[in-house]
Amino acid sequence: MGTTFPLCMASGIMPEATPLQLVEAAARAGFDYGGMWMEPAEWTDRTTAEVKRALDDSGLRLIDIEVVWIKPGPPDPDHLRIVEVGAELGARNVLCVSSDPDRGATRDKLALLAEAGGRHGIRINLEFGLFTEVKTIHEASAILREIDDPACALLIDSLHWHRSGGTLDEIAALPPAWTSYVQLCDAPAVGPARDDAEGILIEAIDGRMAMGTGGLPLRDIVALLPDGLPVAIEERSKALRDGWPDLNQRAARVFETTRAFFDGLSRG
Repeated sequence: MGTTFPLCMASGIMPEATPLQLVEAAARAGFDYGGMWMEPAEWTDRTTAEVKRALDDSGLRLIDIEVVWIKPGPPDPDHLRIVEVGAELGARNVLCVSSDPDRGATRDKLALLAEAGGRHGIRINLEFGLFTEVKTIHEASAILREIDDPACALLIDSLHWHRSGGTLDEIAALPPAWTSYVQLCDAPAVGPARDDAEGILIEAIDGRMAMGTGGLPLRDIVALLPDGLPVAIEERSKALRDGWPDLNQRAARVFETTRAFFDGLSRG
């Protein structure tokens, strides 16, 4: 394929999919990994058993399960359940974001999740972005330093990194052990203003672009990634959903455009 990076289908490209449809679409398209979205109120022991069976039958592995959304107040027991289900399914990571403005509380809750992750053999990945209370790679790095737990990792999403003013030097300076996988997509070079909360969110869920078709410095980001690091394609896009309503065809489309991007890199 012209790349040494395992490719993963992030669950965000098909938010309307059921857990079993996520597995089927990622496997049929040829991805190395899939991503799993879990709604705790709807997820049962039967769901876990069915998804586990589908993963075993297809040979697909899960790169992550999402989303743990830290909010003000006491720790949410559903968050530990997401960790436990993810581990049972063999997921390598849990995706975590925070809307708690109390930085110390975010740190403490994340540390509790990391302790659980360590027990279950799954890593807790803190994602930063202007749509959360951990807005930059700098802020996320500071929290990871304070927690200092190998079960805690930092997740870079190329769109959130760019919109929050991130630099390539900041990516290069990250300790390699902090990075378990990355999320990549393309987008216009210039996006909503940093204080346009609604615009930032709309772009994140509707305005992403296929790899290599926008203005983000994806080639430069990929050049900084260690060989073998899994790359999750987070092409969450209304145009993609409208253009490819069939979930299996949508997954195939994302796989094809991603493969073309990486093949282009290998040709220089």
